[in-house]
Amino acid sequence: MMPHDSGGRPARGLLLGALLAVVFWGISFVATKAALREVPPVALIFTRFTIGSALLATILASRGERLLPPLDSLLPLAAMGFVGIFVHQMLQAYGLTMTTAANTGWLIGLIPIWSALLSAIFLGERFPCSRVAGLAVGCAGALLVVTRGELGAHLIALPATRGDLLILASTLTWAIYTVLGHGTLRALGPARASAGAMMLGCAMLAPFYVRSGGWRHYEGLSAQGWIAMLFLGICCSGLGYFFWYAALEKIEASRVASLLYLEPLVTLGAAVTLLGETVRPTVAAGGLLVLAGVALVQRRPAVRRGAG
Repeated sequence: MMPHDSGGRPARGLLLGALLAVVFWGISFVATKAALREVPPVALIFTRFTIGSALLATILASRGERLLPPLDSLLPLAAMGFVGIFVHQMLQAYGLTMTTAANTGWLIGLIPIWSALLSAIFLGERFPCSRVAGLAVGCAGALLVVTRGELGAHLIALPATRGDLLILASTLTWAIYTVLGHGTLRALGPARASAGAMMLGCAMLAPFYVRSGGWRHYEGLSAQGWIAMLFLGICCSGLGYFFWYAALEKIEASRVASLLYLEPLVTLGAAVTLLGETVRPTVAAGGLLVLAGVALVQRRPAVRRGAG
């Protein structure tokens, strides 16, 4: 039976862990941007998720949970690894070479909207008028972030716009990963399924890592580069996933998911503080529209009471 989280100390601790995961993920775009100055995307992603996979495997082993999944789950886990690790992370990393961490943080806020839309299409979940309105508002905000308020076909040629479009595509791939893994996460448990998908995603990246000689880039890494890389692997891909799914296993998903609203704000603060990025008013306005759209999508419809 799922314990209620009203005032209980264990639940508060789990929510604090989920909040810490959101902070890690919010800072992750800043850390990725910093690491990409010294390491190419393939080497960074492979190293990050190798560290994260090893840490998750260690945590699962310490809890007495089996790491190896049943054979019938390998195909769905491989699909999750391909979409959620290989494609999603590559889009994000290459996008961050062409746009700012602050813009990325705003656009990542669209993920709950795409997740709700895909869940309505493929899982049969309700999509009331408030969610349709939220989708429209969120898309308008994303368009404002990508174009900086200057609409025109010529903008697609600008490097920053191409980067924003890659980040925008990555928000859709993560939503696909969420819907794709719905059944597998329930069957294996979220922590075990995520570890399996992460390992298989790393295996798919391995040939590209070897072909490019990714290990050669470690020699020239500065202290800042190592800190960014280790933070991404240990905190974002290892502890972040563990804290997040530990909370989801015990607390209502809607309460945990609402913490994701904070992620763009964490990214914005970290980008301005650590990278010295500036945020244009039009981009900030677009980001606020994205958050407003997400709030509309996540709002529960009012329950009609009987007249008698």
